[in-house]
Amino acid sequence: MAPVQKGRASSASGLDDIAEGQSLFDAVLAPNRSLPNTGFAAVMTIVVISNLFFGTYFFLKGAWPVLGFCGLDVFAVWLAFKLSYRQGRLRERVRVTEDDMWVARVLPSGHETRWRLQPFWTKVFIERPVGHESQVRVTSKGETLILGSFLSPDERGRFAEALSAALGKARR
Repeated sequence: MAPVQKGRASSASGLDDIAEGQSLFDAVLAPNRSLPNTGFAAVMTIVVISNLFFGTYFFLKGAWPVLGFCGLDVFAVWLAFKLSYRQGRLRERVRVTEDDMWVARVLPSGHETRWRLQPFWTKVFIERPVGHESQVRVTSKGETLILGSFLSPDERGRFAEALSAALGKARR
């Protein structure tokens, strides 16, 4: 589906500058990150201490190259968490008014892509029963947009039902 607008996001969730009509539905979708910053600090502390312990042990036994690999291990774990937290900044916002359905996707880099759909022509599809591979597909005039691919199956199912209900209200 061709976007209506691309560029830098004006806000973290997108679409804050669109105030046309009263919203029938307004949802901000974001990936779940179950490890808070304090948990990240605790995990990194354990990783650093254990690698220092084993690195020092092997260094004293004469296997000095192990110490460098322990440092690489700490760096790899830190990098994996940082990349995961960066991906956690992805946002999708869906707003349905009586006249339009707006979708904004804000990437972790801050780039935003917007789509404007007509509720009368828009349908929401999701496989039933909702499984791990199920996708929320929004189809309008023969083109498809996938929403909430990072949500859990239950969240995708609830989101699809709520969005379908809002589109039904907008069609009346």
